[in-house]
Amino acid sequence: MSPSVTLVIPCRDGAETLGPCFEAILPALRSGALQRLVVVDDGSRDATAAVARRYGAEVLTGRGEGAGAARNLGWRHVDSDLIWFVDADCVAEPDSLPVLLDHLRTAESTGGAPIAGVGGSYGNMRPEALLSRLIHEEIVARHAKMPEEVGFLATFNVLYRRSALMAVGGFDPRFLKGQDAELAYRLRALGWRLRFERRSLVRHYHIDRLAPYLRVQRKQGYWRAFLAAQHRQGAGGDGYASRLEALPPALALAMIGALPACATPVGVLVEAGLLTALLACHAPMAAELVRRTDDPTLWAYVPMASARAFVRGVGLAHGGLDLIRERAASWRNSAKRGADFDAGPAR
Repeated sequence: MSPSVTLVIPCRDGAETLGPCFEAILPALRSGALQRLVVVDDGSRDATAAVARRYGAEVLTGRGEGAGAARNLGWRHVDSDLIWFVDADCVAEPDSLPVLLDHLRTAESTGGAPIAGVGGSYGNMRPEALLSRLIHEEIVARHAKMPEEVGFLATFNVLYRRSALMAVGGFDPRFLKGQDAELAYRLRALGWRLRFERRSLVRHYHIDRLAPYLRVQRKQGYWRAFLAAQHRQGAGGDGYASRLEALPPALALAMIGALPACATPVGVLVEAGLLTALLACHAPMAAELVRRTDDPTLWAYVPMASARAFVRGVGLAHGGLDLIRERAASWRNSAKRGADFDAGPAR
């Protein structure tokens, strides 16, 4: 008997992209490969709920607490064997779910530790925009090098066992970004395996404007500090990014710190050297993108990725400071409780 599958889509203000998203998964619903469709409306101010109901989705109302909490609300609402998470701004290819299911069945037949889930890759819904192409082609290049057995899975296109989600309590809603990696690290710590299948594609409406993209990347940097503090194993890199990925944000922060020294010739030389090193970090990827696509405009990856390094670095520093303050406050509270206990009445 085939396992039952529910699609869970967390969404906030996604009415514009939900239509194409639903149209793409209707064949899976009609064929019976997908049994249920659940949309978690997480505080939308647009017609998200109305669009979802128009396509026959079950609509749950979230409390605006973020994607992790919304996904938890969705998967806990159903009793399906498998939960397929797809983002509201993604359009699944016709075979995206069947490919994930086939991969899961095949991988399980080889034995070994249980498989918690299998995730797929991206297509691009905005190939006309340079920034979208840069984002997409970088992801394609990284996914091409990923092994089948991976350390984490992103949630834009991933099929998880409900039993695995239950085993760890689902996503940690405190993480507003990086909750997919955080979940994966806990699953791996319990012995579950994670698999990657690049043939399963969902086409994504990648961001096509620089300012919104950099704002998102600053948030990613912020939550990366908390992720690294809670899961040290993630700091060593994974199949998607190596530990050298920490170098560009560090160089960017060094450049910011060295700015006062630019009043001297030596300071200018130091700043120039740091900038050269930062740009050089991104040149190999840019060359790979241009070589693979034969598109010279993708050399723009170098300044784009360098700007991203600055905002990620600032976000990481901000997150690190907040983490230190949080732990200091916790220590002070613990110390106060201890002092109150010591000062209590003798027994």
